[in-house]
Amino acid sequence: MEHQLLCCEVETIRRAYQDTNLLNDRVLQAMLKAEDNYLPATNYLKCVQKEIVPYMRRIVATWMLEVCEEQKCEEEVFPLAMNYLDRFLSVEPTKKTRLQLLGATCMFLASKMKETIPLTAEKLCIYTDNSIRPGELLQMELLVLNKLKWDLASVTPHDFIEHFLSKLPIHQDTKKILRKHAQTFVALCATDVKFIANPPSMIAAGSVAAAVQGLHLKSLDVSLTSQNLTELLSQIIKSDPDCLRACQEQIESLLETSLRQAQQQHAGSTETKSMEEEVDLSCTPTDVRDVNI
Repeated sequence: MEHQLLCCEVETIRRAYQDTNLLNDRVLQAMLKAEDNYLPATNYLKCVQKEIVPYMRRIVATWMLEVCEEQKCEEEVFPLAMNYLDRFLSVEPTKKTRLQLLGATCMFLASKMKETIPLTAEKLCIYTDNSIRPGELLQMELLVLNKLKWDLASVTPHDFIEHFLSKLPIHQDTKKILRKHAQTFVALCATDVKFIANPPSMIAAGSVAAAVQGLHLKSLDVSLTSQNLTELLSQIIKSDPDCLRACQEQIESLLETSLRQAQQQHAGSTETKSMEEEVDLSCTPTDVRDVNI
């Protein structure tokens, strides 16, 4: 009797499909109403924190993004973790020596909220070069939960992206690329302290507009021209078009800075490493080098 050995590649982690029934105006309005409840204090670095300054937040955010990327976390995990971090720092003065512990804890919680198989405390401790122990992480988890009043279902820019895409006249394949680029912008915004003051709907709308612009989609439909798209998205989020335009410009400027830094790192690396060694500059869910403006 012959036995056939079949080798099939199966995705080990099962992920939920997008429920298109939730892409309606009632859900969108509910999110717009709820998003203000999850905004951090815009001036917490000046008014609450004595030791932590903006560049420290950027360093820990970049590290968190790299961990989320390497662990192939869901796209929502990183922005959600940054929301927890900012909300915690808005109410609790924290020593700079505990900032990485806080970042790890926020990823731990966000992963539990969004992942089928969440990150473990042990794995996160390894990413800190074992400078923290799993017990410390679990202790910090309780403190963060307490300070956030156990309210972890934050509205993030990711929640809005799908709603905006559903209203644009684009093909499914184009939508896939557009979504990826918009998610890249959202991740970039989460690393930059300048965007703390912006509500998630504004960041999502600015990211979608910047992605449409970067992918040169305006030739596909007249509604995708810069002005028409800004008008449409600002109506959806009930915002002033000029505010949205300013947010989009800020996002594009942030991308330019990130690209410049990546190129400088690349130049520096090639001087010190042999040409055969591959240098990975990817620092966002979609490599920023793929995004045009």
